[in-house]
Amino acid sequence: MHEDILKVNGLTYGYGEEALLRNLDFCCHRGEFCAIFGPNGVGKTTLLKLIMGYLKLWQGEVLIREKGITAWDRRSLARVLAIMPQELDLHFDYNVTELIMMGRYPYLSYLHFYSREDRSIVNDMLKQLDLYHYRFTSYAKLSGGEKQRVSIARALVQESDIILVDEAFSGLDINHQVELMEIFRNIYRKRNKLILLVSHNLNLVSDYCSRVLLLKNGNILADGPPEQVINARNLEIMYDKKLQVITNPLSGKPNLIYPGYEN
Repeated sequence: MHEDILKVNGLTYGYGEEALLRNLDFCCHRGEFCAIFGPNGVGKTTLLKLIMGYLKLWQGEVLIREKGITAWDRRSLARVLAIMPQELDLHFDYNVTELIMMGRYPYLSYLHFYSREDRSIVNDMLKQLDLYHYRFTSYAKLSGGEKQRVSIARALVQESDIILVDEAFSGLDINHQVELMEIFRNIYRKRNKLILLVSHNLNLVSDYCSRVLLLKNGNILADGPPEQVINARNLEIMYDKKLQVITNPLSGKPNLIYPGYEN
């Protein structure tokens, strides 16, 4: 039986007087790779921020392990919920090891010293994500794909059950995008974590995610496995345009053919 570790009940939120997200209901469990997908401006990143507790809900609730998001202190929440942003906002020139070590902050002693266990966990993660030879390299000198692997490593050393990923593919070529999705797929399958991903790449989402949540006009248009929700009918409703969906012969998953492809 799956453990529902994230629940969203009746979530409503907006800016000014206009609601952007309206009465959303869904739950997610361990061992699930769920994508939030929809047109620009539909509220995908806003939804992640609400789940993180960065924004105050208008109505409804977000529950992490059956506990309201506002009832968590930030340190305890960081042991359960890790965040992988589009880009790390840094004010100093940290090296790779220093950045990944920051993921162990929720476990620091009251004296704010990293333990031998912290250093061992970070060292192991450097090796697992093929970053060990970069351990003393400045983060600023890394490529886009390498920077994303550092972000993943920092999230994983938090040892949290939930990882939120906001547009991890920004600026990456297709090889690095596929590499990241392979890493995410291994994480949710082998580590039994929940990964909640915001992405604009529908075909990658379909090929790798176990579940897709489609947003349209502040509501959930469809929610389920890619084979059930990614179809011509749903995409036409979402984009107000007739689009063609085919089965990827390699993944067996539905893929979108973009307009003009046949030309």
